[in-house]
Amino acid sequence: MSVIFEAKIKCNGQNPHDWFIDLTDTVIDKTQRCNDLEEFSKTIEEFGLSYGGRIDEVKWSQDEDVTAEQYSEINAGMRKYQEEFDKKASV
Repeated sequence: MSVIFEAKIKCNGQNPHDWFIDLTDTVIDKTQRCNDLEEFSKTIEEFGLSYGGRIDEVKWSQDEDVTAEQYSEINAGMRKYQEEFDKKASV
């Protein structure tokens, strides 16, 4: 069984900070709304605990109304979280 999560960026408005991410565990069809990247990081970790921490893939998508600024903010934040995760994993 593959553990695949879906993360969909959605827009709350036109302000670069007006976004959220719907994170879905496709194995059990459970979705949780994450209002920032810290919440997303904690939620994906919690979801992953059900599978011994193993996540095979996260499929990203975005609504059509997500602005370039919103996408850029999320992308930059996710790179930061990935770097921190990689540092912890290599210790």
